[in-house]
Amino acid sequence: MAAAQTAQTAEKMSPAAGNGAAALGGAKIAEFTKEQELDALRHMLLIRRFEEKAGQMYGMGLIGGFCHLYIGQEAVVIGMKMATKEGDQMITGYRDHGHMLACDMDPKGVMAELTGRRGGYSKGKGGSMHMFSLEKKFYGGHGIVGAQVPLGTGLAFANKYRGNDAVCLTYFGDGAANQGQVYESFNMAELWKLPVVYVIENNRYAMGTSVTRSSAQTDFSKRGVSFNIPGSQVDGMDVRAVKAAGETAIAWCRAGNGPFILEMQTYRYRGHSMSDPAKYRTREEVDKVRHDSDPIEQVRNRLLAAKMSEDELKKIDADVREIVNAAADFAQHDPEPEASELYTDIYR
Repeated sequence: MAAAQTAQTAEKMSPAAGNGAAALGGAKIAEFTKEQELDALRHMLLIRRFEEKAGQMYGMGLIGGFCHLYIGQEAVVIGMKMATKEGDQMITGYRDHGHMLACDMDPKGVMAELTGRRGGYSKGKGGSMHMFSLEKKFYGGHGIVGAQVPLGTGLAFANKYRGNDAVCLTYFGDGAANQGQVYESFNMAELWKLPVVYVIENNRYAMGTSVTRSSAQTDFSKRGVSFNIPGSQVDGMDVRAVKAAGETAIAWCRAGNGPFILEMQTYRYRGHSMSDPAKYRTREEVDKVRHDSDPIEQVRNRLLAAKMSEDELKKIDADVREIVNAAADFAQHDPEPEASELYTDIYR
């Protein structure tokens, strides 16, 4: 991993962060209790094992269409979720299964949607990229690159209009960060001081082109400079660093100061989608990130250092695998939707 991404500091303040620097108070890593470490481990393992199973089922022809896996990036969404409170919202792009599971959406419903079954969150009609749960405050899952950014900004506008104290976490990647609608959203969000945290998941390659070849400004925390939006770079492979950055950014927004940008420096182990052989990077590079920075292994190692046994950790993994296997079984045996469902839930 590049030096900037393996820095030991949890956050590096953007030089142009302005008043946001005072809000963040410099570099931080959250101090986790054993229970918090275990909670983070369980949730990240659930995402990892779910995505591994989804990849297997895609290879078996049980999942059709597009499928973008979140393996390697688990600490971003779990750390941010740990920083939220009841009522906060989440919206993201099409690499979305991890975000759904972080919102405590039922793995059976998520997997059933991947296989196009009635029990899926979109009744089997949306697939991998289009799921939604009003109950869990998860607003998608969007297939159009960057389209979720104005929608997340709109959710934040609704929060301010209603005075409900909620903050919207709006996730997008380094590729989407070059979309024009992102900057229109930035302008409105700062102009109206909207409670939105823009979480840029910089996994370094977008669809397959490195950020150094596709972005004139590769420090994505600075993308809001011309709009006076403060930003921070975060070690997105360390769940503690993510939680610390998330807490301070969310507090900034909840206090009425307007939006904040968090650049999560992370890495995806698989290709952009299941059809991507990822030949634009070396196997050695991927293996090095796995060895040096894997977000789950970091937590496991800390728990082992705290005298937790390998057997206890294996039991957690086994329990998670049981949940995922049950979801896969449900998704393969749940009935497909009736043909009449093609004409429901649509605009005319």
